[in-house]
Amino acid sequence: MEVARRRRRWIFGLLGCVALALIAWAVFHKKPQKPTAPPPTPVTAVRAVARDLPISVTALGAAQAWTSDTIFAQVSGKLLRVNFVEGSEVHAGQLLAEVDPAPYQAVLDEAEGTLRRDEAILAGARRDLVRYQHLQQMDSIARQTPEDQAATVAQDEGTVQLDKGTVAAARVNLRWCHIVSPVTGRAGVRLVDPGNIVSASGSTASTPSTAAATSTASASGSTGSGIVVVNQIQPIAVTFTVPEGDFQRIGALTQGLRKPLAVQASSQEDGALLGSGEVRIADNKVDPATGTVELKARFANDAKSLWPGQFVDVKLATQTIANAVIIPTAAVNRGPKGTFVFVVGPGNKAVMRPIVTEGTEGTLTAIKSGVKPGDAVITDGQMTLKANSPVRIVQTAPQQAGA
Repeated sequence: MEVARRRRRWIFGLLGCVALALIAWAVFHKKPQKPTAPPPTPVTAVRAVARDLPISVTALGAAQAWTSDTIFAQVSGKLLRVNFVEGSEVHAGQLLAEVDPAPYQAVLDEAEGTLRRDEAILAGARRDLVRYQHLQQMDSIARQTPEDQAATVAQDEGTVQLDKGTVAAARVNLRWCHIVSPVTGRAGVRLVDPGNIVSASGSTASTPSTAAATSTASASGSTGSGIVVVNQIQPIAVTFTVPEGDFQRIGALTQGLRKPLAVQASSQEDGALLGSGEVRIADNKVDPATGTVELKARFANDAKSLWPGQFVDVKLATQTIANAVIIPTAAVNRGPKGTFVFVVGPGNKAVMRPIVTEGTEGTLTAIKSGVKPGDAVITDGQMTLKANSPVRIVQTAPQQAGA
């Protein structure tokens, strides 16, 4: 019995070894499966087109009055009346305000009276000189007498000249009592009310003033508020800055701004075109803090759509690339070896092509080499692509490149 049991265990063990051997052979001698091709990547493609592409510089600009004048009184006195409507159009030479002229009229009358008196004295001295000279010729008087009289005439002539200067100054001060607009423009809010005492400094007071002349030096250095601000808004100016590199290109295109350069101003709210103008002025230096140059453009502003202090988007046309190959900027990729695009090639395979660009305007880029008109460049989905990757075009929009 014991011998039979040992024989059975040996047979079962031998059968187990054979089974394990068969299993191991089946596992390690299984034929390898052929690799399956990766699924095509869904992409969006746009066909390149050939057309002209205008290149422009964009910047943030601010509208300002072409001429802005703060109107001050040039003489001190009581402000009698204001002769303009706030916010209305005024014309050059239009009467804006009047300072009480009575003290200045009195000074003028006094100066004119003094002038007439001294002119009469001068006339009498000249007649005496003629008589003295005639008597000297007859040896009737000493030579010193006509010489002294000639000195008296010269002194009286100097007095008359001084009187004429006093009269002229009095007339100027009297004329300054009538304040007129130096430019045609729009008047702002009135800064002082009638009845106040005004001066060239722009200050107001409630004390009476004298008829003293106000020097132009004090008027030019005044720091007060004035009577009103008149802004010339037709034409109007828009100032903006451009990088130094763009300024060099602008200078080359316009022969140092000797040729006009078109510029457009658009609303920051909705992008609506507010007006077109020309760059007229460039600052005489590059701002070292920002590396930019300030430019000033002149807009006719016929519709008055531009207003002083308004911020606008400025677009400055610098050049036009003729018959360029245009693709969306989204198709342009940059790698270690430079700029490239993916083009849908034969068999719907992604082909990597190096490119050379000529310029970019908004969402469009001009290609100098690497892409031909009609090529389908991939604009979306290219981040996971490699050379010869299979692709599946889910959208083709040829009109986008020509937008």
